[in-house]
Amino acid sequence: MSARITVLAGDGIGPEIMDAGLRVLAAAAEKTGFEYSLDAQPFGGAAIDAAGHPLPEQTLESARAADAILLAAIGSPRYDNAPVRPEQGLLALRSQLGLYANIRPVRIFDSLSHLSPLKPERIEGVSFTVVRELTGGIYFGEHTLKDDSARDVNDYTRAEIERIMHVAFRLAAARKAAGGAGIVTSIDKQNVLATSKLWRIVAEDVAQHYPDVTLEHQLVDSAAMLMITNPARFDVIVTENLFGDILSDEASVLAGTLGVMPSASHGEGPSLYEPIHGSAPDIAGQGIANPISMILSVAMMLRESFDREDAASLIEGAVQAALESGVRTRDLGGDASTEQMTAAILAAL
Repeated sequence: MSARITVLAGDGIGPEIMDAGLRVLAAAAEKTGFEYSLDAQPFGGAAIDAAGHPLPEQTLESARAADAILLAAIGSPRYDNAPVRPEQGLLALRSQLGLYANIRPVRIFDSLSHLSPLKPERIEGVSFTVVRELTGGIYFGEHTLKDDSARDVNDYTRAEIERIMHVAFRLAAARKAAGGAGIVTSIDKQNVLATSKLWRIVAEDVAQHYPDVTLEHQLVDSAAMLMITNPARFDVIVTENLFGDILSDEASVLAGTLGVMPSASHGEGPSLYEPIHGSAPDIAGQGIANPISMILSVAMMLRESFDREDAASLIEGAVQAALESGVRTRDLGGDASTEQMTAAILAAL
């Protein structure tokens, strides 16, 4: 049965890196017999220009009917003072599809380790995943702004915490089965926040269902320091929306560039896969954007939505081979164009 994939190229460098990702998808599909169809829809700033809204109803309906969604990037300075911003479309899409679990794997390519701001001995062996709760917490609470005061409400229910904990524990169990550590590090601020006290209680309750997985707790401030001083100690990190937003961005710097970092968002329906970086409007249209994060997001989609380990591994191996061959885009210290980087990956594939 053919897989249905909704394609949201978005803004800035989005169309350029999406084109690269789809070309690699086509090549991997041909080699492995993966059958699929694509439905490209406007999203973000491109959708505002076309339909007056960052998430048109047609785009939403396509996403709902899909088996998976590929998103490149959204955003543009043109909308900084506009009444409707591209980012509102992404928040609406997450809400409408119930995308509550954001997954960001952190991996250091050996051939790119010199780009990390940390010393080589500190990033040796780093391979962990950040699981961020994506639809609750302070971002979705009540916000009140007055002339001389402001208030933001941080709400979490037991059910919201339980479901994200199960995602983290299942991932840790799978990593352990594949030779990993099998450790969940739950990050909170339970010495101050009531939501964090509940978070820790629920984490302990869920842990009882996974006897082969080890649970540990870290306060968010100490976790932020450990991510710099000893990042290799982490296996699976799980945390709430605000902390996850900050810590996953901190983790992304370990690799030295955002251009090689994919992500996935899972929920009640189709999952969404996207690079962690933005639309980079300053280099849009120049043909120099790094397509690797988009290409690795395609690999995540193949593995996690379609159980196609064969195609996913082919793509990841081709990316590694292309990097080891010395082909580099500008963010990696080279001078290869988007096309040249994509061609090198296709050749390795």
